[in-house]
Amino acid sequence: MSGFIDQVKHPSWWDDSVTAPQIGDEIHVVVLDADREPPRFSALGRDIDVARRLRGNGT
Repeated sequence: MSGFIDQVKHPSWWDDSVTAPQIGDEIHVVVLDADREPPRFSALGRDIDVARRLRGNGT
């Protein structure tokens, strides 16, 4: 699946030690808005953690 990750939704925006993703990279993300075209994703750990809690399979 392809989609869009705003720069502030990737750890490289907040942490200089994280390399910014390049087009074609595969990364672990959570869907923030599936109704947009393209869908909007987040690669931030805190967003992924919230999604796991909401699904009921995280701490």
